[in-house]
Amino acid sequence: MTAPSTPANWGYPTPIRFGAGRIAELAAVCRDVGIERPLIVTDPGLAALPVIDTVRAALEPLAHATFHDLKPNPVGRDVEAGVAAYRAGDHDGVVAVGGGSALDVGKVIAFMAGQSRPMWDFEDVGDNWTRADATTIAPVITVPTTAGTGSEVGRAGVVIDEATHRKVIVFHPGMLPRSVICDPELTVGLPRMLTVGTGLDALSHSLEAICSPGFHPMSHGIGIEGCRLVLEHLPVVVAEPGNIESRGQMLVAAAMGAVAFQKGLGGMHALSHPIGAQFDTHHGMTNAVVMPYVLEANRRAIEPTIAQLAAYCAIDGGFDGFLDHILATRAAMDVPHTLVDLGVDPEAVDSITAAAIDDPSAGGNPITFDRPFAEAVFIAATEGTLHAA
Repeated sequence: MTAPSTPANWGYPTPIRFGAGRIAELAAVCRDVGIERPLIVTDPGLAALPVIDTVRAALEPLAHATFHDLKPNPVGRDVEAGVAAYRAGDHDGVVAVGGGSALDVGKVIAFMAGQSRPMWDFEDVGDNWTRADATTIAPVITVPTTAGTGSEVGRAGVVIDEATHRKVIVFHPGMLPRSVICDPELTVGLPRMLTVGTGLDALSHSLEAICSPGFHPMSHGIGIEGCRLVLEHLPVVVAEPGNIESRGQMLVAAAMGAVAFQKGLGGMHALSHPIGAQFDTHHGMTNAVVMPYVLEANRRAIEPTIAQLAAYCAIDGGFDGFLDHILATRAAMDVPHTLVDLGVDPEAVDSITAAAIDDPSAGGNPITFDRPFAEAVFIAATEGTLHAA
């Protein structure tokens, strides 16, 4: 099944308006969910580009302001500043525009604007989310301008706690955006390496989901198709940045990845979270770097699954053929082969692996993600060592 060339609407897991030019409907979507005074939340780079002018023009009938004071790897004070701007402007909802950082911060701002407890009290551990006053959560509309995180259809935001140097997942079911506008025209100007990094992040979500041992057949099926879409269309948009059809397919794949990982994530994310927190690396690119090393380390548990995926994606050679395809895809897109090439210090093995085994994603790895396993993968990824099984 291919994405339609004409606009389409669907509702999974939240209402989505897909198609070129759909950003023109933004004001109507705001009013549909009760937003009259939206705060646009975006990142500093995007705030200086024409895409935000397009968003502002679409909101012209509504009073609005823009907040963009946030980091690529957002920290607690970014959310605090956004909440202050939200309250000062007497806003009644958020329009989050951008990649995962802006979408995450926008959702957490809307969530925290009415809470009295500290943000860290709502970390996605156990039933912490029940501490929140759900009646004060402001509505959010998400407008992704990258095709990677899938945060536009998620119920959480990732924020770094600078006191502990941890990436914390702030979660509440009420954080699910009320509506999403997926307009592939908004992704055309994305720089090449951000297209690559975010696209391979989408792949990592679907790939780790189908390798996770949990039983969630719907997410498993979505993850298989999500992988296929990325492997088919990411090379196209890297080579042809203006290809609207493939840009649209990548937006679909990103949303599918976020739905798929309800089944679980694994070692890629367990490592990339503390690496990003400590070395400020791009999340998607970090996942892309560690991807083959985690796949190889998990081989004995995932070989049949990867062989099935390879066949579905028309990749010959089973597990080995799929791993070779991933390596060739990364190389063609200039993805660093090792963590050292990404700027990670190999001497950080102790601090990274200690944090990785405690990361929520670690529990979804198909092989127990203990300290020796994490250390072995980290060392392999810093040395660039891949062995045939």
